[in-house]
Amino acid sequence: MSKNFWPENNFSNTSEPIHTFLADLSELPQPDEFDEPYPGYEGRRRKAALALALIWSGTIALHLLSGGYWLVVGVTTLMGVHTLRVLLAQRSTVPIPMSDDTPEAEWPYVSLLVAAKNESAVIASSIRTLCNLDYPTSRYEVWIIDDGSTDQTPALLKELTQQYKQLQVLYRLPGAGGGKSGALNEVLPLSKGEIVGVFDADAQVPQDLLRRVLPLFQRQQVGAVQVRKAIANAATNFWTRGQMAEMAFDSFIQQQRVAFGGLGELRGNGQFVRRSALEGCGGWNEQTITDDLDLTLRLHLDQWDIDFLASPAVEEEGVTRALALWHQRNRWAEGGYQRYLDYWRLIVRNRLGTRKTVDLVMFWIMQYLLPTAALPDFVMAIARNRPPVLLPITNLTVSISLVGMLLGLKRFRTKPATIPLLTLLQVLRGTLYMFHWLPVIASTTVRISLRPKRLKWVKTMHQGTDDWLDVPE
Repeated sequence: MSKNFWPENNFSNTSEPIHTFLADLSELPQPDEFDEPYPGYEGRRRKAALALALIWSGTIALHLLSGGYWLVVGVTTLMGVHTLRVLLAQRSTVPIPMSDDTPEAEWPYVSLLVAAKNESAVIASSIRTLCNLDYPTSRYEVWIIDDGSTDQTPALLKELTQQYKQLQVLYRLPGAGGGKSGALNEVLPLSKGEIVGVFDADAQVPQDLLRRVLPLFQRQQVGAVQVRKAIANAATNFWTRGQMAEMAFDSFIQQQRVAFGGLGELRGNGQFVRRSALEGCGGWNEQTITDDLDLTLRLHLDQWDIDFLASPAVEEEGVTRALALWHQRNRWAEGGYQRYLDYWRLIVRNRLGTRKTVDLVMFWIMQYLLPTAALPDFVMAIARNRPPVLLPITNLTVSISLVGMLLGLKRFRTKPATIPLLTLLQVLRGTLYMFHWLPVIASTTVRISLRPKRLKWVKTMHQGTDDWLDVPE
């Protein structure tokens, strides 16, 4: 690796919050491209209500029009062609991991950030894995942002800082605001890494992760890399087994979309971002409840690519209770929907480029439009004694879930499958589990259309698990 391999650092370690400036205004969306000042966070309720009205009225119209069903068949055919192209895309060769032959001064400096609030059950284990990576300790730092914890987290952090010289802690006062995005923005000017990694407080990180993920940034167009996520406590119950299958499906689709040239997406835990790309699009958005999904779209709008690392995986604790899962997925669904409301004009104007725009629209139809249209489609089907008009798209979506989950479980299996029927059982159970997204998305799109919204960051409570890998003290 040559000294000129990594792009010149264009960041500054100032005390000014990252979200107060933009690196190059000429390359970013201008205010007149939105109906509100950049980036258009106001008016979400109005936009959501309009979108809901259009989806419901459009679904009813398809039932009433003589050619409505065939229009849906035509759209389904186009979506099927796109899906085949994604599934058959050839993955690029994974770069060789960094070796010990590289002079220490040429190893990229990396900053690893963790925002933590009341995480005494898991934070110590996570810090130990992060501080024992197979990477020169002089070339990376670990920042923990204690976001006003009221449990034993501050005491644990004070103790751990005495053990690890690369560990640093920033304490935020209660009510500092901005949620996880605010915490990350506050610490970013204090960090100095060329590459910034973000992890959840329950993350369990393989020792060779940095050696494997950093070579993906060799391609100058790559602004970020998402590492595959895995469920550490997958064997606990139905919900965690479902999340395990869901992660395999999502990782497979992610990898194929990246190979096709579509939209790679960030998933929060195990995400790495080039600092120049992060600063160029304004840092983390404090006006959203899902910082990773929002940053995903802004990076792509700013003409960056997001790559995907399949191996090794970052492990996290799966949600074990149905109610906790419901709250978590509602937050994910709302945050994902917010980004379409905020940046729809740039999407319509093909700011992403044709291939990425088509990819985005196709998956938006399956993820958001279809569940939102399910209620009027079902009511009209009963009223007119006909099958649901959106049944072709529904069948395609379920088929993609089945195929993607099967291929994902086979691709990312850590142990050889001794019983093929076991994999089939995992697929069927995972597909049944995935149906929870239907009421989640449907209720979310209706709720944000009708109820005034105050930004409220709700964290997932972590209990800790004994199934994670052992790390040295």
